Amino acid sequence: MQPGLSPLDPGECRPPTPETDYPESLTSYPEEDYSPVGSLSEPRPTSPLAAPPGWSCHVSPEGQTLYTNHYTQEQVPVPAPRSICRSNQDSETPAQASPPEEKVREGVGNWEKISPPGLRTGTPPTLDKAGVLHRTKTVDKGKRLRKKHWSASWTVLEGGVLTFFKDSKASAAGGLRQPPKLSTPEYTVELRGASLSWAPKEKSSRKNVLELQSRDGSEYLIQHDSEAIISTWHKAISEGIQEVSADLPPEEESQSSGADFGSSERLGSWREDEARLGAAAAEGDLSKVRHRLRKFLLKRPTLQSLREKGYIKDQVFGCPLAALCERERSSVPRFVQQCIRTVEARGLDIDGLYRISGNLATIQKLRYKVDHDERLDLDDGRWEDVHVITGALKLFFRELPEPLFPFSHFRQFIAAIKLQDQAQRCRCVRDLVRSLPAPNHDTLRLLFQHLCRVIDHGNQNRMSVQSVAIVFGPTLLRPETEETSMPMTMVFQNQVVELILQRCSDIFPPH
Repeated sequence: MQPGLSPLDPGECRPPTPETDYPESLTSYPEEDYSPVGSLSEPRPTSPLAAPPGWSCHVSPEGQTLYTNHYTQEQVPVPAPRSICRSNQDSETPAQASPPEEKVREGVGNWEKISPPGLRTGTPPTLDKAGVLHRTKTVDKGKRLRKKHWSASWTVLEGGVLTFFKDSKASAAGGLRQPPKLSTPEYTVELRGASLSWAPKEKSSRKNVLELQSRDGSEYLIQHDSEAIISTWHKAISEGIQEVSADLPPEEESQSSGADFGSSERLGSWREDEARLGAAAAEGDLSKVRHRLRKFLLKRPTLQSLREKGYIKDQVFGCPLAALCERERSSVPRFVQQCIRTVEARGLDIDGLYRISGNLATIQKLRYKVDHDERLDLDDGRWEDVHVITGALKLFFRELPEPLFPFSHFRQFIAAIKLQDQAQRCRCVRDLVRSLPAPNHDTLRLLFQHLCRVIDHGNQNRMSVQSVAIVFGPTLLRPETEETSMPMTMVFQNQVVELILQRCSDIFPPH
């Protein structure tokens, strides 16, 4: 018997715990799995001198027997019990033989002050289980927390409430020898309507992890390295949930923990079931994300409305030719006119004009400038390289959604270039060019007249009719879908451009 304890103190008795967890060599049991005598499975002693619920009985150093309140630490002296001797009977009163009911009632009032509102029933709860567990909070009232902070905590299960106390590292370590002094509770979980299950691997990589979900939408993970100890906690918490949730409606009661309390051999099957449930829950979360994303996309403003409000400016590169000309109120895109004027002003005698590519990074910068700034100055020092300007012009024509020779005219141009009679071939090509829409026709005329001037300086820039046709053939004339005989098609594309260059003055007569 430990000194300072009354003969009726239940702390002297060793609680029922798995033998594998507590070797016989230990003189005192570790408190990490503390199950008091008055737990769910064992009735409390009914001795008349036993302490009332919420009070403990011990002897002070002065030899006086005292009641101590578990929650307020208030101490009340215990009167001597009723004597059987007649000599004392006259001096005793019935009121002296009973425990201090007034103080107990005061203790009950104090319990009501410190207990959660949902459990203020007027009677202090009974201690069902206590010990050191690892715990973390993953969801706070429906809001998922970003990080999991695992920590050891002195955990108390009593009266349908699971409480995690804030303990220092020293007190948590000392919990293996004796319960620490209880400080302010960090988390208090009401088990009424709660649910308990084995956490799937997706929730935690640790072993022996329980997942506790409360009615307010909060979720906790509870863990212990010992499988036997965590199994007893699983059983105790589940039984507590069943007891305090007995009066709930059937639909809510079905959500609370109704786990099968079997032996430790069934732990694997429990976890498999919970893993499947966890996968189903993850699928449900994914469907919620899809639903929210769909609602977000449906609320997005249209491209037209953003353009009308000025948030998005229409681009030049990649814009259909007719729409671009209509927006600029011109039959030829402004950017095409600027490039042609700048190239002819810088000099048509530069070697490899339109054949040599400029710096790709600089070309992309120029493209960005054209798309986002209406005031374009090609005389800026950043665009001093003529090959950058010619490269940007070729990129503009390549990125047209429909080439300068429309898709609807592609086969007709290929058929015309295949004609054997030269006069008929030239006449068909001229008629086809004149049948093009006005933006296509006018842009072709400005471009081919410029290319003819480039060819006129062929002695300096080494660009012949064939060279220019090879550069611009696939860019200006291409099929809507790739054909099997692409090499031959490319030959005909180049020949169409070459013929128009040779007959430019006839196909595009001066005004």
